[in-house]
Amino acid sequence: MNAPNTVRFTPQGLIPTAEQTAIQLAQNKVVLIDANAGAAKTTTLALRIGEALARGLAPEQILALTFTPEAREVLRRRLLEVGVARAMVERIAVLSFDDFSAWMMDLVDGDDVRQCHDTRTLKNYALQAMDAAGERYAGRVDGLELHTHSLALSQFLDVQLNLKATMALDSDVEFMGPEEAAEVLGVPVSDYVATLEYERLRLDGGAGAVFRGPFDATYDLACNLHEGGRLAEQFPDYRLVLCDELHDLNEAAFRILEALIDRPQCFFVGAGDKDQVIHAKLGASAEYLNRRFGERYPKLQRYPLTQTYRHGPHLAYAMAEFKQKQIESQLPLRTEIEQAHYGSAAACAQLAVAAVRQWKADGYDIDGCAILIRDRHQSMAIENALIDADIDYRTPPMAGYLQRDEILFLRGLLAIALKDFGAVKSEQVRTAIVDALVAFSEMKFSPRSMDNFKQQILKSPDLLGELFLIEDERRDGVVASYRDVASEATKRAVIGALAWLSTVDPATPAATVLTELCERVQLTATARRIFVRAYDAGVINKSIASLLEAAAASGQSLAEFWRAVNAREAFIRRKRDRKSVLIECAANAKGKEFDHVILPFLQDGEFPHPLQPKREEENLFYVAATRARVRLTLLSPSESAQRSSFIAQMRLPKSSAAAEAALGRNERAPVAAPASRHYLTAGFHDKDQVKALGAKFDIARRAWYVESDTNLEAFAAWLKK
Repeated sequence: MNAPNTVRFTPQGLIPTAEQTAIQLAQNKVVLIDANAGAAKTTTLALRIGEALARGLAPEQILALTFTPEAREVLRRRLLEVGVARAMVERIAVLSFDDFSAWMMDLVDGDDVRQCHDTRTLKNYALQAMDAAGERYAGRVDGLELHTHSLALSQFLDVQLNLKATMALDSDVEFMGPEEAAEVLGVPVSDYVATLEYERLRLDGGAGAVFRGPFDATYDLACNLHEGGRLAEQFPDYRLVLCDELHDLNEAAFRILEALIDRPQCFFVGAGDKDQVIHAKLGASAEYLNRRFGERYPKLQRYPLTQTYRHGPHLAYAMAEFKQKQIESQLPLRTEIEQAHYGSAAACAQLAVAAVRQWKADGYDIDGCAILIRDRHQSMAIENALIDADIDYRTPPMAGYLQRDEILFLRGLLAIALKDFGAVKSEQVRTAIVDALVAFSEMKFSPRSMDNFKQQILKSPDLLGELFLIEDERRDGVVASYRDVASEATKRAVIGALAWLSTVDPATPAATVLTELCERVQLTATARRIFVRAYDAGVINKSIASLLEAAAASGQSLAEFWRAVNAREAFIRRKRDRKSVLIECAANAKGKEFDHVILPFLQDGEFPHPLQPKREEENLFYVAATRARVRLTLLSPSESAQRSSFIAQMRLPKSSAAAEAALGRNERAPVAAPASRHYLTAGFHDKDQVKALGAKFDIARRAWYVESDTNLEAFAAWLKK
């Protein structure tokens, strides 16, 4: 690490910028890279690794950490792309935080810890925790509501993940009661006590982990290090530690990095963009990049990566204005920023379809086109418009609107009333409808009884209505039912609504029926009870409102609407032989890029959302807009006062003028060729001979080479053809 500070690793296929070279040669113990979106953070880290290898560092002494398996694979690919030999890459520990933590915790726990990556297994453990919490705290904790439907379990898993990522679960609340501790930690008391039971179950009452879900290994390692465990002394002898996407850093991961960096011989390089911090629910915070690293390591050195390699100057300069920071692009690429305006949600959806069609007409493939929405309720009008236009689309990992719980609930009620559950062909959707009916009716079933009922439904769909007719079993005068209705009022409302619905003429307009049905089942109030965060309940209610608008616009009767819904689902589920457009929530698009990004519903009250922190909303818009390479389409209301303030913050007239000048500069700039080396086919038995002739060994590529100005005559036998 203290060798003369000249470049020893020359990458293949690219010429590093001055900014990248400075990072490649950095010799400070702690280096932070302040990068922009698309600024080749991962490639720059690969260059730093290549340099370390070229200086003689053993691959086993390098650790590269990421936050997701996908990011881990990208870093491995970048190492190969810059020219590090595959055999060397395979010897470097490129791991996610959870992979590294599980490896280290195996030194304590042995190798019998079960790794649970599927949601079903985790939910089974969560149900056991709910049961244990009920036995321990029933009658002792005010406001205890332990629901076991899918929505409640998903919320519980999110809460316990946040408590671990922020290390809040490790807080000093030992002498507080459950209600006070939950209030201090800012979580529902039911989820808090269930988390305590979940951890007792997972850690076998303190004996050691018996299973781990996502992030549990990271949390366990952070606890070990924080509580004075000596596990850090058993870490491998890492001389260079790197971390990508530092804007996703949380407290648990930060504590692990501290333990690694504090080893005397260790150097650290981390890259992140403080303007891409959008996962606050998972403990991510700009505080680590802005303050915590600096307080912990006062002598750290910061390096910028201002160039973006994803898009041209027009989008780069617009984002520079939006974030008030330096962003540059040397690409001779005109990344178009187009705008269109709408008067209604349906009109916005039609503009999105028009943008897709224009993209295709311009000669591009539609699978390079992504419609990034602020949240899932916005997709309904767009999905319907794409179906009507016979344009295939996909929605990973966000379910299409017909498979969302609130819509499944209403579909289940219609299926019971019309006695036509068999029209739902997918077994997966049928079981999801049962879950949704239980959740929004606020009923509680034992897992075994719920599974039995689902199996019956798959065989005989017409039994769906029996869900609300199951009688309690009584033994010795004690209710021993597997069903416990959390809200009698909700149950009565749903049963009453079904009775009313069975009397409705199927020829009645669908919009009229659905509007009345939502009122009768008290759907708005139920959503507020089920979802702790007001924002989440608002998304549900907006989703329902979109369904009612679609029903009204269709002009269909109830029977026609029911058939149309199932036909649309068949369209969505059909085998995709053709390319398709992606519909994705903006938060799930981080780390990805697309040729064409369409941002719909850029209006006041939607994006930015008034219930969310303004800074986080800005970051989310920045992430969404910077996914584009060739074209960015912004769809906003016709009335300028209703448009998202983010559009004005881009200062497009000003940034476009500067971008035109930069584009001309980039187009006139000469294209530099990578520094040339002549690599040789010399093997191990030839090394002494070629070395004596003046060849040099590239340790990163594991190959001998000579400089481009060398007389090649003596090396003719080993020159690559």
